[in-house]
Amino acid sequence: MPIVTGPSYQPPPFLANGHLQTCLPVLIRRLTPVRYEREAIQTPDGELLNLDWAKTGSDSRKLAVLAHGLEGSSRSQYIQGLVHALNRRGWHAVAWNGRGCGGELNRVMRFTHSGSTQDLATVLSHIGSVGQQYDRIALIGFSLGGNLTLKYLGERGAEVDPRIVGAVAFSVPCDLQSSSVELGRRRLNQIYMRSFLKSLHRKIRQLKVQMPGAIDDTGYEQIRSFKQFDDRYTAPIHGFKDAEDYWHQSSSRPFLPKIRVPTLLVNARNDPFLAEPCFPYEEAKASPHFFLEAPASGGHVGFLTFDQQGEYWSERRTAEFLGQLL
Repeated sequence: MPIVTGPSYQPPPFLANGHLQTCLPVLIRRLTPVRYEREAIQTPDGELLNLDWAKTGSDSRKLAVLAHGLEGSSRSQYIQGLVHALNRRGWHAVAWNGRGCGGELNRVMRFTHSGSTQDLATVLSHIGSVGQQYDRIALIGFSLGGNLTLKYLGERGAEVDPRIVGAVAFSVPCDLQSSSVELGRRRLNQIYMRSFLKSLHRKIRQLKVQMPGAIDDTGYEQIRSFKQFDDRYTAPIHGFKDAEDYWHQSSSRPFLPKIRVPTLLVNARNDPFLAEPCFPYEEAKASPHFFLEAPASGGHVGFLTFDQQGEYWSERRTAEFLGQLL
């Protein structure tokens, strides 16, 4: 019954609030930028995905594949912090940027949405074709990228590439409907909602210029929730009936029982993005492969600590879990 108990994340004094833990890393963390080597690959539908590689300089046979959250990129502080931590421990890392992220404009009228595991499959297929040196691969995802990672592993089940030894996911809205409702329910959460919608609007405007007549942003300022955004854009663009259909088909929670490699999900109880259905205790109790850790604190992709190496708890926890697998 892999529900992880015992010592877990403990926030610094006076920083137990979930909103502080969510916002402070973005505002105060300073990292040496990762020196990536960029590679562009093409998807079956003609889009370009940017892969940013960070190697240790050694001929490591271990590779971590990192997926960022909504409106993030390989330059997000939580991605770069984990890349540094894994490189220190002898792992090569590759952070893949979703469609329209990482500085690449969309070529195709599609997004990397919460259920688009075909993009992750394209990345892993490419790595398999050119990265023969890697015999141990770990998948790591944050928020939306975590949902993609969990859903991908559940979809593949026992057919997953045998080189994939395990996975770690943080702050995952594995039940998308409840998470969308939670983000619109509380007044403080409107800060995050407005930020997401503002960033998404920039992409809509870019697409409007790139593909005249294919998309419209008239009245966009009236959108106040993910339901309104997904009803207007995500669902029709990607072939879903409506927002609820998109959430139902794209949530990773129904796929968790089919995961067949050791997988750790860490969702903080004070994460302002997550509602109760995003804590899949029953699935963890019933599975020998899926581990759930739900510390009281951590916020959304937070887990900040102040140690001498500058590593956050989430980075040490990832390295610890992967080390146990190997």
